[in-house]
Amino acid sequence: MVRPSRLRRLRIQRALQVAVLATGTLLVGTALSLAWHKNVMLVVAGTPQSVRTTSSSVGDLLRSEGVPLSLGLQVQPPPGTALADGMTVMVSQPPGMPADAFTAAVGPHGVGVWVVEQPGGGLFGKAALPLGQAAALEAVGTSSVSVRAVVSGKVHDVSTNASTVGALLSAMGIEPDADDRVAPPPSTPLQSGMSVRYERVDVTEIRQLHVVPFRVHTEYTSTMTPGTSFLLQPGVPGFVDRTVRLTLVNGRVTSKDVVSRAVFVRPQNEERLSAPFSRYDGTLTEPGTGATAEEGKATWYDPPWSGYTAAHPWLPFGTHVRVTDLATGRSVTVVIDDRGPFAPGRVIDLSPEAFRALSPLGHGVLHVALSW
Repeated sequence: MVRPSRLRRLRIQRALQVAVLATGTLLVGTALSLAWHKNVMLVVAGTPQSVRTTSSSVGDLLRSEGVPLSLGLQVQPPPGTALADGMTVMVSQPPGMPADAFTAAVGPHGVGVWVVEQPGGGLFGKAALPLGQAAALEAVGTSSVSVRAVVSGKVHDVSTNASTVGALLSAMGIEPDADDRVAPPPSTPLQSGMSVRYERVDVTEIRQLHVVPFRVHTEYTSTMTPGTSFLLQPGVPGFVDRTVRLTLVNGRVTSKDVVSRAVFVRPQNEERLSAPFSRYDGTLTEPGTGATAEEGKATWYDPPWSGYTAAHPWLPFGTHVRVTDLATGRSVTVVIDDRGPFAPGRVIDLSPEAFRALSPLGHGVLHVALSW
């Protein structure tokens, strides 16, 4: 009975020893883990990120987070500084890189596609690079390409690790939409010396209330004293509601297209009654409108003289007028040497010879265009 009892005690002692050893190991491991891991705040491109790390220095931390120091990034405290629990590490863009491009290219998960602008650089035959930018480009090596990006008319000579045109624009903070113009297309692989052009295109529609001016219609009568006129009815302008589609390229309007049109008020002509000008007076522009051409009805009359002459209410005597029959296209040139006609809708009275050059006298009235 004694031997089993001693054996049991030995087993219990061994189990206790194993448990104590395991607990001790766990405690030591936990203590070492707490000593090795540090909680730091990493701020990249203004975006804070809490990081738990075993890195011993600031440089080790940045490398473990995928932030390459070869880009010439500005780091505070310096990369060689020993990392301590609770430390804040600040990373900002290198000289020559625009802040918006740096923000687009560098995020909490490290540096992806990056772009370094060379405003006075040695790209495309320009002067030598500033030392800081030259060092950054030398550090990234052959993985980068030098291209010219023309963005909304502004030239940017840049170095980038982007593989395509679309990736380059994205790194520059540009996300083209369906209306924008990108040449070559976004899927085109980037090559050194390539020129990329981006134009921002905006299409918008606006409503316009368009005023339609009224026309002036004058009837002439021989019963009034030359130089006098009488207003029969004032003119009323019309109004049209238009929807216009505007296309703007880089902020400038390049085209206007009317997509809809609705008449609100139709214009009403101004009606006048006027005496003809005297034979010693006249004008080459239509009174009330300023027109230098005319269209209407032509008739013929029998003056006491012959030849290609005509009567007109306001053109100066001696004016040569080309009269075209709009139905046939035939034309004749006449000289104004009389006043008339005085019937509504008539614009010129032709001599029989002139009318016959356009149409037989039996037609009586022609629809004609006048030019002088």
